[in-house]
Amino acid sequence: MKKPTILRKRFIPFETVDISGDELVYRDDALIITKWKVIKPRTDIDRGVSFAFLKDGYKISRFYNPSGNFVYWYCDIIEVEYDEEKDTYTLVDLLVDVKIFPDGQVRILDIDEISEALDENIITKEQASNALKKLDNLLKIIYDGEFPPKVCRDEEYWKV
Repeated sequence: MKKPTILRKRFIPFETVDISGDELVYRDDALIITKWKVIKPRTDIDRGVSFAFLKDGYKISRFYNPSGNFVYWYCDIIEVEYDEEKDTYTLVDLLVDVKIFPDGQVRILDIDEISEALDENIITKEQASNALKKLDNLLKIIYDGEFPPKVCRDEEYWKV
C-alpha cells in the first residue's frame, strides 16, 4: 500500500503537523486508518488508532492509556484537502470535537472555539457552517445507537 503524506492542520493553536510517521493500516478513497503514539508525552493517553472518514468529514479515534486500556473515543470534525499530484492529505480540524466514554457519556467540546475563530476571521462562515452540519450528522449516529461505525468495531484494526 502506497503511503501518502498526512498533515494535521489546526486553527487554535495555529499549526500544521506532519503525522505521516503514523502506521498506515488501511487506505481507500473514503477512509484512512492509522495507528499512532502521542506526539507529546501524557499520563492519561499513550497511543491510539484513528479512522479518518474522508467523505463524511470526521476522524474517529480510539484512545488508550499507557497500560494499553481503552480510555475513550475522540471525534474530530474535519475538512479534508487532498493533493493528488503530491498524494498529500491535509486533515483540517474544524475545532468542535466529541468525546465518548466507555459508559456511553457524550461530551461536545470546543464549540466556543468556532465562535472565537469566526470573530477573529480565522475560519470562514462556510467552514463554521460545515463543521456544525458534520457535528449534527455525527451526533445523530451516536444518539441513534449506531456508534461506533462498523469498521471502528473491527478488532483487526484497533488492536494496539
